[in-house]
Amino acid sequence: MHAGDAVLMAEVVRSGLVESRHRGSVVALAADGSVAFAAGRADAPMYPRSSNKPVQAAAMLRLGLPLDGELLALAAASHSGEPIHLDGVRRILALGGLDESALRNTPGFPIDHDTMVDYVRKNGEPSSLTADCSGKHAAMLLTCVVNEWPTESYLAPAHPLQVAIHDTVGALAGTPVAHTGVDGCGAPLFAVALVDLARMFRSLALAPQGTPERRVADAIQAHPEYTSGTTRDEVRLIRGVPGLFAKGGAEAVLAAALDDGRAVAVKIDDGDARARMPVLVAALRRLGVEAPVLDELATAPVLGGGHPVGTLRPAVDWPA
Repeated sequence: MHAGDAVLMAEVVRSGLVESRHRGSVVALAADGSVAFAAGRADAPMYPRSSNKPVQAAAMLRLGLPLDGELLALAAASHSGEPIHLDGVRRILALGGLDESALRNTPGFPIDHDTMVDYVRKNGEPSSLTADCSGKHAAMLLTCVVNEWPTESYLAPAHPLQVAIHDTVGALAGTPVAHTGVDGCGAPLFAVALVDLARMFRSLALAPQGTPERRVADAIQAHPEYTSGTTRDEVRLIRGVPGLFAKGGAEAVLAAALDDGRAVAVKIDDGDARARMPVLVAALRRLGVEAPVLDELATAPVLGGGHPVGTLRPAVDWPA
């Protein structure tokens, strides 16, 4: 495998004519950890964005984060801002004797459309609580409280929390972090290659029961609505494919792993998230994964006048 050019991943067909094309990269690991197939820049450094969150949550568990179940799933979330998410974030903060004023993530509106409309109608303003990363930040703050670390500076790259997360990302990826940046929420962001992102997910899937890594995978599988939202395609995928967990990230990143060690990671170059799920589904199918939900997620309708007039479909230039 080598770092090549991004390849055609998906195309948008409207009324029989190809209207748009999405290029990017994909990598899939076999159950034994070998690269089953890859296309594009699978071994070039990239930002996983929120696809790093399951590993960040595992790092916090290693540090004593006292969460499990739906609250642990929320610690790894890019949530939709629904009432269950806001209540969960408040519960995490309360465990540390904190409230939402301690959050330092970038304020935002709920990302679920209906929830956002209802929130704005009630004169809601963008807040750190309603922003999609507040579960992760609440967990970071609670981890600091447990370890008696300062909470005001928890986003600083040199803070012991962030140093530990950095080291855990590198350890589970099997290679040092390639670059450190700043995520959209303000937290340090650790770059790895796309193949290393797949390896991190595989590490969580294959970890022994009861370990921090496996506890995160179990929480996401059991409570996917807390890691994303009740209407999101990630929830449908996780619920529809037994033994799979997945996590998306901004700029069209998506990764998934199965309990047997198979794993897939996708990055769409233009950052448009609409293409990532059909490409991931195509990769899972090539790995031999089958489930009825994959038929539902393999394509997305293209609308004209509110009615389907075409489709967004995978068009992956798979290597031989």
